[in-house]
Amino acid sequence: MTDSRQTLLELLVDRAYREGDFTLSSGQKSNYYINCKLVTLDAIGALATGRTIFATLPPGTAAVAGLTLGADPIVSAVSLVSALEAQPIPALIVRKEAKGHGTQAYIEGPPLKEGSNVVVLEDVVTTGQSALKAVERLRGAGYVVDRIISLVDRQQGGAELYAQEGLAFDAVFTIADLQAFLKAKSS
Repeated sequence: MTDSRQTLLELLVDRAYREGDFTLSSGQKSNYYINCKLVTLDAIGALATGRTIFATLPPGTAAVAGLTLGADPIVSAVSLVSALEAQPIPALIVRKEAKGHGTQAYIEGPPLKEGSNVVVLEDVVTTGQSALKAVERLRGAGYVVDRIISLVDRQQGGAELYAQEGLAFDAVFTIADLQAFLKAKSS
């Protein structure tokens, strides 16, 4: 495991993972919750996130994008790391609703050529609906989107949904990875 990936795992378990009674954005009940923003908005966490995901991007990636708010710090971190690696990749933020003024845009960020390859990034995947909304908006703007990368996969149907939609899906960690690390750390 790379140093950045190991750092990211430790931060996710220490800061983002909590056990208790929670209601997820999907409406499902859960006995654990993962708030990745506690890691991705931290300087060290953002750097580890950016380095880890940048290393997994397929060749030809023209931009990274994600649905606001969870993906905002992730796409920014990856874009910044790409510039530090002298391979600059812009970040795009996909709004949940069109901006109500000005250009009324769904997508914020530098314009790309039609047909550009965009990878969608997500913090936590449960059912997969949030990232799929970003995919649809980006495809509607003329971009090619065939891959989603998430920090954590809760393994509750998102990967299966993406497969049905013909999307490749990679998760840096699964919920099983986080829970195994926590168990080993507690032993």
